[in-house]
Amino acid sequence: MLASMAKDIVPIELGLPEGDVTTLWAPSWREDNDDWEAFLGLGDDLYAFDSTAELLALVRSGAEHDLQDHPSWEQFAQSDVLDFRAADENCYDLVGVLELLGENPTESSVDEIDQSFAIARSIGEVCELDTVTKFFNGNPVLASVTHGMDEFYGRDGLKLWKSIRKTVAKGWDDVLDAIQDVMTTPELDRAEVERARHDLETAEAALPEPEPESEPAATGYPEGSLWESVGIDPIKIVFSDQEYLSLRCYLGDRPVFLGDGDQAYVFTSPRGLARFLADNDDATLTRVATYERVKLAAVDGSLDVHVTDDNAYVLAGIDRDIEVGPDMVDPDQLGLAVELVTDLANYVGDADLEAAVTGRGSSLRRFLHYVLNPDDAKLLEPTAPFDDEATEWRDLVDDVEKLVTTPDIA
Repeated sequence: MLASMAKDIVPIELGLPEGDVTTLWAPSWREDNDDWEAFLGLGDDLYAFDSTAELLALVRSGAEHDLQDHPSWEQFAQSDVLDFRAADENCYDLVGVLELLGENPTESSVDEIDQSFAIARSIGEVCELDTVTKFFNGNPVLASVTHGMDEFYGRDGLKLWKSIRKTVAKGWDDVLDAIQDVMTTPELDRAEVERARHDLETAEAALPEPEPESEPAATGYPEGSLWESVGIDPIKIVFSDQEYLSLRCYLGDRPVFLGDGDQAYVFTSPRGLARFLADNDDATLTRVATYERVKLAAVDGSLDVHVTDDNAYVLAGIDRDIEVGPDMVDPDQLGLAVELVTDLANYVGDADLEAAVTGRGSSLRRFLHYVLNPDDAKLLEPTAPFDDEATEWRDLVDDVEKLVTTPDIA
């Protein structure tokens, strides 16, 4: 199923009237100066399977399908068996949309409906399903969910929510039927399906016990304080011309900032941060279980924004120290700066930015490794001049500045 419309191939799960199915989706890629989007299928059929084992068996079989034209197909087909499971964020409960609309809107329900609409619309466009495309093109009110929960506060917001519900109640069943009708399951070798199921079960059994993500890790605050108990840290970021405050926590090893997933939200004062928390929500930190306690403290005025030394990230001045040489650079300050860069890179999914400080090869990376690993006798001391390293660092800080923004406060 190809359609002219860049990303990897993604296993997805769809909740449909006849049950949950799994398939593959290539959100978009560019080839021959055209943008393409695709689902696993052949000709007019979209392939869907009752289990990951069946999907894996189809991939292993080498049977013909349209995704074989994807430039990353060969690499994807050799992935670890567990990579064929749909991650939670790629599971779309299409049949549950109307039920969600029957309740009052929340950040999570608006986001879930937006994602369900988006995947349904993509299927409609790729598979040329007139019923689906007409439903979305003919009802522009449905696009309101792309703006998030901010659209649905107050009387007018609830009125808009009810309008979306009425629209969905009239046409969503037809959308689901059209999607269900285009799906088919190709014939599979049952022995290969069982082999795939065994491989998946073996791989899952070998996984370590997952760390709970509902409670973020706590750091460096007095016992009993709000910040110590919620495991969310106020942080300070110091650039050459401005200081900012924000919030960050870790879910397992994953950094999560106050922000929208593309940028971290920052503020020039504790008051500005508290005002935002009291009157607004973000797209990521609000999903942390303990966030509501921070928001309540901001609402009642008791929030004390206190930044500990290990959460103060001073990027300003490091470039000048690098110009002088490694002995001039404070390894603690540099280590914290590198921590911030890698955290932000992980948060927004920028592998190149992370590699700029953690990888090897460039003169700046060699300089950083030397300063941060003073006991490693295998590292050669960098040699002057250090103009290139300082320039690379300034460019890096410029990239970091692009990843923070001060949002409008309601």
